[in-house]
Amino acid sequence: AGPPSGPRNRRPSRSPPRGAAAVPFAPRPCLVLRTRPEAYRVRMTTTYAALLRGINVSGHRRVPMAELRELLSELGHRDVRTYLQSGNAVFTSDSDDESALAAALERAIERRFGFTVDTLVRGAAYLRAVAEECPFPAATLEAKQLHATYFSGPVDAERFAGVDRAAYLPEDFRLGDRVLYLYTPNGLGRSKLAEALARPGLLKGVTATSRNWNTVVKLVELTRA
Repeated sequence: AGPPSGPRNRRPSRSPPRGAAAVPFAPRPCLVLRTRPEAYRVRMTTTYAALLRGINVSGHRRVPMAELRELLSELGHRDVRTYLQSGNAVFTSDSDDESALAAALERAIERRFGFTVDTLVRGAAYLRAVAEECPFPAATLEAKQLHATYFSGPVDAERFAGVDRAAYLPEDFRLGDRVLYLYTPNGLGRSKLAEALARPGLLKGVTATSRNWNTVVKLVELTRA
């Protein structure tokens, strides 16, 4: 036999009582939180190296490294460090615009010291690629035998078409991504090829600054995350 019928076993009715007007369904209002989009942005920080050209040479165009660190900190950069007196500074920044970073530092230097210093800013990944893609056997060479010249922009082989590489052997050079690798087995000071590459007009419109291979490797270490 089935369960006894009665009021206790009846399912409650979802329909309105007889004679009552039906009430239309009204959803509950949602609570909307209005938040600024930037509140959810993750701040991306990049480590850079600033490469200054032609400072602290024979007492001219002096830029003390302590003051260079101070300038970079005043520009809002963090983790500021310098390496040697030739103008190598490492810092972190939220900006991803290398050209803007370089221009801001050039302006700050001119305001502080009264002269212009051409500056390149390069990120950690680029600096590492320069070291890894060297076409010469860097591990077997002395630092004075290998140099990297960093350029402010792309430089193609056409610029150097007038340089007869065979005439300078065993010295040699190769081009990379905004960089020139220079091999000078007897050192840079006695290099005839280096003189040829430094001819006026050869790099017209391009800022260039050179570092020996010890500095190239050190910049990779200092900018490593």
